[in-house]
Amino acid sequence: MGTTRVEIEVNGEAKSAEVESRMLLVHFLRDVAGLTGTHIGCDSTNCGACTVLLDGKAVKSCTVLAAQASGRKITTVEGLSANGKLHPVQKAFLDKHGLQCGFCTPGMIMSTVWLLSFNPKPTEQEIRRYISGNLCRCTGYQDIIESVKRASDSMTGGR
Repeated sequence: MGTTRVEIEVNGEAKSAEVESRMLLVHFLRDVAGLTGTHIGCDSTNCGACTVLLDGKAVKSCTVLAAQASGRKITTVEGLSANGKLHPVQKAFLDKHGLQCGFCTPGMIMSTVWLLSFNPKPTEQEIRRYISGNLCRCTGYQDIIESVKRASDSMTGGR
């Protein structure tokens, strides 16, 4: 196995390391950067628990090599809050009980942040489509959908 030097901006902070060339981004985030909010669920792209933003776009970090993320910007669920204040999406998931057991929550939140970045007032059908790559084994998704709606209202002032 070869190694590769990677330099990734994670939540606004430079992270660099010599890693195995085959190291997945999810393992870099958890094991090298020490950010365990990105969950490992399936390692096969099915569950979405490992979703992060790569240059602003939602990706499943179990499908991206750390080397592919070198020179790019990653935002994890830990990087959303600022000055001790939750991001509106995080707050909405808390307020509307979209958390349940919490395992899928980081991926759901990151997918929601991405969706609201380009579609601030999604319909319920659009919400369902954009979170469809994230599996929740606890609910029928209704509290998650209500959380996304609350976040949208919060971020747009209800417009």
